[in-house]
Amino acid sequence: MKKQITTDYEVLTPSELTPAEQQLVDLASRATFRSYAPYSNFRVGAAIRLSDGAIVTGANQENVAYPSGTCAERTACFYAHAEHPDARFEAIAIAARGTDGQPLADPISPCGACRQSLMQYEVLAGSPVEVLLVGRDTIYRLPSIRSLLPFAFTSL
Repeated sequence: MKKQITTDYEVLTPSELTPAEQQLVDLASRATFRSYAPYSNFRVGAAIRLSDGAIVTGANQENVAYPSGTCAERTACFYAHAEHPDARFEAIAIAARGTDGQPLADPISPCGACRQSLMQYEVLAGSPVEVLLVGRDTIYRLPSIRSLLPFAFTSL
């Protein structure tokens, strides 16, 4: 039996975002300037809105021992939960700048490790966490982390 997985998402322009979404996108974009990426020059920023009203940002941090670095999404989600353990994730925006220092034209998506880490916080929230993948002129809006990881590992 053959089956198919599909993902619903919206393609938006910045002017179509709600003010709350635009704030998240702006903060994720600004976070790219706090990236430490001397090896790849690929600078990623993430911003997470929490149920207590806080917004936490993170940026990728590279290390000469390459696997020891951390992606922007995991930097933000681990810090968010450590500092706001009772708050639940509501939305995340992810933006990047390329090796030329300019915002990427097309939206990027989290790596597999970040998808799995973020999925854990969606499970903890007990409700979908909206995802905004940011490009220079285009933003993808997905209804949840599960949209990025349909066969998520969620329990032992």
